[in-house]
Amino acid sequence: MKPVTVASIEPSSVDAGAVAHYGDPSREQKILDTEAGLVDRSHRDVLAVPGADRLTWLHSLTTQHLTGLPPMTGSELLVLSPHGHVEHHAVLVDDGTTTWLDLEPGAGAGLLTFLERMRFMMRVEPADVTADRAVLSIVGPQTDEALRALGVGPLQAADVVPVPPAKFATGTVPDRPTARYAAATLPGFDGLVRRVEGGADLLVPRAAVADVIAAAALPPAGIWAYEAMRVAARRPRFGFETDHKTLPAEVGWTARAVHLEKGCYRGQETVSRVHHLGRPPRRLALLHLDGITTDELPAPHTEVVKDGRAVGFVGTAVRHYELGQIALAVLRQNVRPDDGGQLQVGPSTAAIDPL
Repeated sequence: MKPVTVASIEPSSVDAGAVAHYGDPSREQKILDTEAGLVDRSHRDVLAVPGADRLTWLHSLTTQHLTGLPPMTGSELLVLSPHGHVEHHAVLVDDGTTTWLDLEPGAGAGLLTFLERMRFMMRVEPADVTADRAVLSIVGPQTDEALRALGVGPLQAADVVPVPPAKFATGTVPDRPTARYAAATLPGFDGLVRRVEGGADLLVPRAAVADVIAAAALPPAGIWAYEAMRVAARRPRFGFETDHKTLPAEVGWTARAVHLEKGCYRGQETVSRVHHLGRPPRRLALLHLDGITTDELPAPHTEVVKDGRAVGFVGTAVRHYELGQIALAVLRQNVRPDDGGQLQVGPSTAAIDPL
């Protein structure tokens, strides 16, 4: 079946050019939720950072602990403002000679400009390689079986590289999402696989995308299905569940992308203060929309209103095949499921998921 591109339906201009669905979004969601499917995310930006100093350099500039990162290992990182607000988010994998960063569509140029300004005398050569590299994602509980079909998996316990042991010495941040994502070389071509929560990301030469899709022999799923799974799993997305004043702790990025015991980096004081003093001003929440008032999903950054006052904003709203209309929202910390009052998102009423 001919894919439908987001450009023709446009739930989000950021994903323009991606395949929205292949004819049955609900079925594609169920595949990602119960089996395994392949999502073409080749519209994401990709940066390459080769050079002998790449890991120590990125370690000094970002929130993540990267010195001594073993080859074929991945992680996530943030670049913060001096006041601790999130300016960039990237997922990375290092192959021993080059660190590869993939980011939201259109976000690569901004991060590359920042990295170029911070090069000084370091032996690094950051470059935009979006035209040469692409991201494909295998999503679903049968990911290991899909990787075996590509000659990759399954990963053994010895392949999983733990984060530095001091990461949570200063607090009780949950450690479930923090394991660095082990990666391995795919046979037959120059590609990388990075295990992530709920699946695996393949970073492959753009010229090999069609060959990889054919070799995987997985049901295709569009970006609508991928986003529905992401929202249901409460995973934030830069530019959607973030704004100009987002702190890492507000959207759950402290566990994934911040190392609390590493050396100085821009914005570290704010990260430490929020972590030690308690709750951040806002938090990420899953909303259930009534789905009756209107069938139209709210646009990113639509205000969430309670008793006539704005108390947050919607990041991503989706139609989930089981949950109906749901949305990730960033709300004031004191807005809770049991505090009374009614939330409004545009014309729709909304309820906070109690979990």
